[in-house]
Amino acid sequence: MSSDDFDSHLRKLMAWHFGDATGSPFWLGKRATLGFDPVSDVQGAADLLRFPDISSELRSVPAGQLIPQGLADRPFRVYDSGGTTGAPKRIVDSGYRSRLLEWAHGRLVARGVPATGNWLHLGPSGPHVIGFDVSRYAALGNGIFYTVDLDPRWVKRLIGSGRPEQAEEYVQHLLDQAETILRSQDVAVLSTTPPLLEAICAREELYELVLAKVRAIIWAGTSISAESLRLVEEVFFPGTAVAGIYGNSLMGVAPQRERLDGDEYPCVFEAFPETTLLELVDESGEQVGYGERGRVRLHLVAEEMFLPNILERDSAVRIAPTTPGGPDGLADVQTFATVDDVAVIEGVY
Repeated sequence: MSSDDFDSHLRKLMAWHFGDATGSPFWLGKRATLGFDPVSDVQGAADLLRFPDISSELRSVPAGQLIPQGLADRPFRVYDSGGTTGAPKRIVDSGYRSRLLEWAHGRLVARGVPATGNWLHLGPSGPHVIGFDVSRYAALGNGIFYTVDLDPRWVKRLIGSGRPEQAEEYVQHLLDQAETILRSQDVAVLSTTPPLLEAICAREELYELVLAKVRAIIWAGTSISAESLRLVEEVFFPGTAVAGIYGNSLMGVAPQRERLDGDEYPCVFEAFPETTLLELVDESGEQVGYGERGRVRLHLVAEEMFLPNILERDSAVRIAPTTPGGPDGLADVQTFATVDDVAVIEGVY
């Protein structure tokens, strides 16, 4: 999608989210406080900076207030953020996530992930959205969806309260369950996090099972260094397709694009261009240049949710688009040590 197409999409959605018959109670209630008319004054992506960052309000607003009145006849799901920087933020969804994931699934297949086959998700399920995401990938390939549930909040509490040995015991409990599944079941794709993938590699019998049975590994949830990624791809799983996904509850997913000759970074992420604009900005809020590191700023413009001008907890290096008018890429994603004076604990997710 070109910038002109995104601007046209944005203008249409402004009329939707701020229309009396279609908008959500949350945004309609804010309309008079904005100091501008979002329907007439928001003409392009640059105008999204006029909106306040409302992400902190998503921690406490009743989820029903977020549902657009134009979609009131649909069933909605509520998903939480990880709660890394405080109480979790909530989003609502009635089908947009499925459309986004169909696009993302195609990107993963292009990276060598089998188009069909069974999936094992070693990671969070509800209230985190990633469990739904991976189940959708499996369904798109008519595959069986196996799960080993991870509670990342419990792990973060253990680490934050000085009980790392209990966190490690919990990790081994998760690996026990994964090993049980892999011993008897056919699994084509493993979805997990970099810390858990590292723990798998350190456990010989489980590692051998994954090496022998799994044809693709999806990693998501936390950052991974270039050297660690090289070891995963070239040393531990040289014959296995490996693909990364950057994302969270608010922004959705930005899967790894195909590698190109001349790429400086081994993993470059791209967001869904129809609804999601990711910018990398400096401390003053200005976009950084290509090859420079900046903080992630999110604009999500979808029918179910409107989330403009959201500063994320991550930083990344800005990569030039692969096609004229295409989305910027993000590389070498890293999480801030603190956000708003709150220490960030990645744990195993």
